[in-house]
Amino acid sequence: MSEGFKEELAKELGFYDVVQKEGWGGIKARDAGNMVKRAVEIAQQNLLEQK
Repeated sequence: MSEGFKEELAKELGFYDVVQKEGWGGIKARDAGNMVKRAVEIAQQNLLEQK
C-alpha cells in the first residue's frame, strides 16, 4: 500500500491522529486489521467496477 492510501484509510477509520503522533507503530492491532480489511474491500470493489 502506498503511504497516501494508508493515510486516507486511517482518516476514514478514525485513527489518523494516532498515526500523526506516534507513527504507524502506535496504532492498535485491531485498527491495523480494520485497515487491511477496508483495503481489501476497496480492491474488490474496484475489480467489480472494471468488469
